[in-house]
Amino acid sequence: MDRRLGATNSNDEGISNEIQTTKQKAWGFRNVGRFINAIYFHRGGLELYLL
Repeated sequence: MDRRLGATNSNDEGISNEIQTTKQKAWGFRNVGRFINAIYFHRGGLELYLL
């Protein structure tokens, strides 16, 4: 935390936590491309079902 500006890295930590959670769920993916797609899917807030 930068006390002069009152800035923190909490947003970065939150994103990192979400990626790590996705990484744990994605254990066993056969390639990196599918893992990257999973990160985009979960970070983008996409819905699995459009109904």
